[in-house]
Amino acid sequence: MPLYELFCVAIASSESAPLRDLVHSTSRLVLNHGGVVRNVQYWGKRTLPQRARRHQAYHTSGDYWLMQFDTNAPTLKVLNDRLRQDPRVIKWNTLKLGEKLSEIVPPGASGGVTQAQATMGGKSIDYLG
Repeated sequence: MPLYELFCVAIASSESAPLRDLVHSTSRLVLNHGGVVRNVQYWGKRTLPQRARRHQAYHTSGDYWLMQFDTNAPTLKVLNDRLRQDPRVIKWNTLKLGEKLSEIVPPGASGGVTQAQATMGGKSIDYLG
């Protein structure tokens, strides 16, 4: 399954319950369809770059959060449809990070051989500088 990243802006609220419920329902949707949630980050309450109209209301600030998850294409369509209808969501964007681990993790970050590790004349040179 490909790895995706969901960036979402929710309606700013003084209470954390609406945002917590939104994150929980979004994560549960991915898990119920056989996906895996890798990471969830809360980026805080921020002012929007420009006023946004969503669900017949104008918004100037929102709660920003990010979720990384593995899922398939049909689940992604269900997730997008659900976020479109959810009155707590102002904006969202889903980005496909990659299908294989080699597309996601830079070479050498997972213990593999890097470009700097080369073989010259039968001797291994490990350059770390």
